[in-house]
Amino acid sequence: MITKVIMPKLSEAMETGKVIKWLKKEGDAIKGGDVIAEIETDKANVEIEAFGGGVLRKIVVHEGGQVPVGELIGVIADAADDIGAVASAAPAPPGPASAPAASPLPAMESYRSVPETSAVVPMAAVSSVVAPAGGRVKASPLARKVAAQSGVDLRLIQGTGPGGRIVRRDVEFAAAPPRPAAAAGPSPGAPAAAPARSQFVIPPRTGAEFEDRPLSSMRAIIAKRMPLSKGPVPHFYVTSEVSMDRAWALRAELNALEGQPKVSVTDMVVKACAAALLKNPGVNAQLQGQSIRVFHRAHIGLAIALDEGLITAVLRDCDAKPLGQIAVEARDVAERARGGKLRAQELSGATFSVSNLGMYDVEEYSAIINPPEGAILAVGSVLEKPVAEGGQLRVGRRMKMTISCDHRVMDGAMGARFLQDVKRLLEEPLRLLV
Repeated sequence: MITKVIMPKLSEAMETGKVIKWLKKEGDAIKGGDVIAEIETDKANVEIEAFGGGVLRKIVVHEGGQVPVGELIGVIADAADDIGAVASAAPAPPGPASAPAASPLPAMESYRSVPETSAVVPMAAVSSVVAPAGGRVKASPLARKVAAQSGVDLRLIQGTGPGGRIVRRDVEFAAAPPRPAAAAGPSPGAPAAAPARSQFVIPPRTGAEFEDRPLSSMRAIIAKRMPLSKGPVPHFYVTSEVSMDRAWALRAELNALEGQPKVSVTDMVVKACAAALLKNPGVNAQLQGQSIRVFHRAHIGLAIALDEGLITAVLRDCDAKPLGQIAVEARDVAERARGGKLRAQELSGATFSVSNLGMYDVEEYSAIINPPEGAILAVGSVLEKPVAEGGQLRVGRRMKMTISCDHRVMDGAMGARFLQDVKRLLEEPLRLLV
């Protein structure tokens, strides 16, 4: 039996994939379910499994090759099978440098470099600097007057004004006597040297003014997908401030228990969101053409910042898992995401997402919805601040949350009720343990 190994579609936005490494070589025996290769997608590096058994007869796309989703990258078959027809139908194997050129960004996202700034050049160093023959020297009237009084030839000065125009400071600097090279102090009775005009001098700059870095696969898909969310999707935002005093204390007690998983604020927010989504299913929804798909399970996408971009790893069935299990799984997917080792099922299928920038001292922000999801929650820092309660002033812990909602799927009151339930669960955190 011949089994085609094709480039899988591992996320909704994935259009091409790159073969990072073959974990089996031609001639190796393969069983169904064996991990045979590592693929780079737009989000992460993912190991793919064989769907049939036999022998890895041919590797069509070698390491470093990049092909569209659905293209043949290898053939598994029995030793007696004729794979000639399958192999000949495959496109020419691309090499490591065959990745398609990145699509240009829209014109509004292209940038033009700023012209290099001209520096003032002293007269002693401008013997080769002359005005063009018959050309007019660009100089301000005041600069011309000062030059006439000091006997400075304007043709020997490089201007620092707008468009290379010579201004007064350029003439004054050119007219100033050169500073002695010796470092010895002034002789007794010598007049004090004129103060250096270093504030008018732009020091020589070395090295390139800028560099153009090609978009990584992840950054390219972000650049392509985000306008498809922010533009067509009508966002609205609802913000609420949560009292985190009791949640902070409970977290400290849980983390003090020996042998128990460490719980983060993000873990508690994820658990609270999962419970609130079941109570507010309209928020756990997506627009599907002429209908709204409402989910009855809470698959939470956890936004994870990487050096090359942002990835969303999916924690499934958070509504049915205890807080400790969510903490363990969240830490596991975050570590594997940073190592590029997420599994295919962890890259798609979220019904709602949580993004937390609180660890970066961000008090409040709004996140962009990750299509096709209908909402995302942005979480800020837990801050100590003055709190007025019952006519008394005290120090309390507060955290701001902002939900971004797709107005095609839900209205403001629906998003507000959801946020109200998340707030109640965090302010009465024992509910997260039952």
